[in-house]
Amino acid sequence: MDTEAQHTERDRSSPDAEAADGEEGSRSVRSGRWSLRRKAFLVVLVCAVCLWGVSTFLMQPFLIPSGSMEPGLKSGDRVLVNKLAYRFDSEPRRGDVVVFDGSGYFGDDDYIKRVAGVGGDRVVCCGEQGRLEVNGEAVDEQYLFPGDAPSAAAFDIVVPEGSLFVLGDHRSASSDSRDHLGSPGGGMVPVDSVIGRADWIGWPADRWTSIDRPGTFARVPEPGGAHG
Repeated sequence: MDTEAQHTERDRSSPDAEAADGEEGSRSVRSGRWSLRRKAFLVVLVCAVCLWGVSTFLMQPFLIPSGSMEPGLKSGDRVLVNKLAYRFDSEPRRGDVVVFDGSGYFGDDDYIKRVAGVGGDRVVCCGEQGRLEVNGEAVDEQYLFPGDAPSAAAFDIVVPEGSLFVLGDHRSASSDSRDHLGSPGGGMVPVDSVIGRADWIGWPADRWTSIDRPGTFARVPEPGGAHG
């Protein structure tokens, strides 16, 4: 009989050998758990970095805090703001719904309003037809809150270059450019303060839809007289 083989078999089944195998298995399990935790942490970190990048440079969600943009946007809606919309020499257009930083002229907060006039435009309310007029063209604002007049207060302004004249769709419940005509900046929003264009309602899920520019301003001529 091979005595060496017998000793080897006895060594493998000895208490010391079993303990060593147990310790090795335990280390393997702990190592595996640490590896899984590390992978999970890396996944979370990558997701957080990607989310930060998207929110900072591409698309950012904003909560609608009031009913000033009803009926299109309701209090509690979350809109997705396209932060690339006005990059690469593109600027806001009449009818766009924009989010902007109102610090210094509206208040220390972000606001969402509709662009009614861009640089050089003459914006009047109300004209002979009882409507908002831009560069002499009456605008049929079908997006207004039902029963609202275009404005309870009359105004006749020319928008400075590099600025926007903005209004809420729920005129009777909106604090907008009309309310700041006598304030620093004259109620105008610098284009540089625009964060982006609201392109989608992202939440709640049953209100998921795009926010399109209406054809309302299509007939408005440019300040020099040419139609856009």
